[in-house]
Amino acid sequence: MRLLLVEDDVMVASGIKLGLANAGYAVDWVGSGERAEEVLRTEPFDAAIIDIGLPNMDGLELTRRLRRPDMPSQNMPVLILTARDALHDRVQGLDLGADDYMIKPFELPELLARLRALLRRSQAATSAVLSFGPIELDTANRRASAQKNGQAVPIELGPREWTVMEYLLIHAPKPASKEKLLQALTGWDKEITPNAVEVYISRLRGKLEPHGVALRSIRGFGYRLELRSAEGE
Repeated sequence: MRLLLVEDDVMVASGIKLGLANAGYAVDWVGSGERAEEVLRTEPFDAAIIDIGLPNMDGLELTRRLRRPDMPSQNMPVLILTARDALHDRVQGLDLGADDYMIKPFELPELLARLRALLRRSQAATSAVLSFGPIELDTANRRASAQKNGQAVPIELGPREWTVMEYLLIHAPKPASKEKLLQALTGWDKEITPNAVEVYISRLRGKLEPHGVALRSIRGFGYRLELRSAEGE
């Protein structure tokens, strides 16, 4: 999942970005509302975390602009962070299009939980556990497993394997394009080639096939999860 962090305080932004990156998110950071609006006109993100107290264009105005019909980000989840705790500010932020609101200081586990909830809602998922056939991905506790004879068999996934797997499960049974997977894996400060996506797909195939799940390449579309038992039908 790719997130945009909009925060003008470098120290605060560094801490949030590190915490999100450690949780498996690809995070890009900008320090102004103007730059955020520019970026969101041309690049896709799964969610944005926006501080209200930005210079010039504040976070409330940025949120209002992001919800305009001509913006590609109009349906993107927005979580507002602010030191303002007045009821008026919270109501205004939500009315302008924010999906959630957190007051500084906050604890990272709560921020992560709120992000997971926003992302589930945006993807029409109702549970923190994503599943396909016997495969389960517990996004809250970051555990992957396969059900076998009524028991959960752990599946070890590296951080980027987890990102690819999460994206595939969210979009199953539809194919996930290589371009979208690449965007989910990286931000501006990292270079990952399209061939690297194939490497992670290959690793996942080796971990899923013993549990009866195939990861099939669909020419012109991308990759799709399929139950191997259905391949010959």
